[in-house]
Amino acid sequence: MRRDHFTVVTESLDPADVATPTLDINYDGPKETLTDQLTNTDGELVPESEIDAAYRFHEQPDEAAATGVFSLTHRITGEYLLEFSADADDIMDLVQAAREGTEEEASYRIRINREEGQPIVYDLDSMLAYDPDGNLLRQDSLIPSGVEL
Repeated sequence: MRRDHFTVVTESLDPADVATPTLDINYDGPKETLTDQLTNTDGELVPESEIDAAYRFHEQPDEAAATGVFSLTHRITGEYLLEFSADADDIMDLVQAAREGTEEEASYRIRINREEGQPIVYDLDSMLAYDPDGNLLRQDSLIPSGVEL
């Protein structure tokens, strides 16, 4: 699955407009490829409880027009499920909106829109952000209370 099969669609992330901040991702690649990547050995979609999200900056976070790579990985196997290029502003807007929400709800939602079929939706509460050298950026990450790294 190639990164250019994904397009990030940004919408309002204002908590007054949307209860759960959502990152919409359009996928226009082969249907079977996405389904295979997101399906476990039982033939079911990998549950959100087994998914980790991360964003790796290509440039330093404070640079204008910074970009990076957003990825979803399988928490147990470490396998990449998908990754795509995204503007840092879009991801940091999502992080900010998620921080403004309540802790009882999932912090944010990832919705993968496919050309055919229902969207794939994951409600997540954590996302780790890394600088170009692979160092964790705690101030740009979503780390639920009670989680130690």
